[in-house]
Amino acid sequence: MTGSFIINNLAGLLVVTSILIIIVRPISTTIVMYGLQSLVLVMIMFAIGNYFAASELYSWALTAIVTKVILVPLIVFLTYRKMKKANIEGGILPVPVIVIFAALIMLACHFVVQPVKLPLVSELKPVLAVSLGHFLIGLMCIISQRNILKQIFGYCLMENGASLTLALLANRVPKLVEIGITTDAIFAVVVMCYFARRIYCVLHTLDANKLNTLKG
Repeated sequence: MTGSFIINNLAGLLVVTSILIIIVRPISTTIVMYGLQSLVLVMIMFAIGNYFAASELYSWALTAIVTKVILVPLIVFLTYRKMKKANIEGGILPVPVIVIFAALIMLACHFVVQPVKLPLVSELKPVLAVSLGHFLIGLMCIISQRNILKQIFGYCLMENGASLTLALLANRVPKLVEIGITTDAIFAVVVMCYFARRIYCVLHTLDANKLNTLKG
């Protein structure tokens, strides 16, 4: 198998895990799915680094193991553990509709990237389509979910999509920049989990639809 074949198929696996993150109901399962997706992203980074002989991506991938595979799931889990009595609110959209929307997003992104003529991505256009679609699927997760923690994972999906785009198109940026890009998700997740915890302490729910009770 060629390097591009492996990378393209791993990128397809990212889409599958994204859909699972949105549709599975238990938060604990969502956390596991995100950890698995981040692990796939790390594998893609290593594969892209090998494909383009970009050793800079190896340090980026190692940092992503610590931040995305371990720390982000751990932070969300510790937050959720303090709120286990909270109702697990379902999504606004039914599962079949979410799957259809995700498929339409990926189909649209496939056609959007076709005119791109960069030699860098001539054999990796499916990856470019997934990176763009991943961002939009994350946005769909934020819009379609009522549970605040699930919405946080929507942001994480968007961030993973952005990381994949940078790994593909800017794989030779300095290591310090790569590490900074990878670690920014931790600080954002910490802040969002803090506010989720505060909201739960006040309203005793994680249902975003009930936040209107905060209005004075």
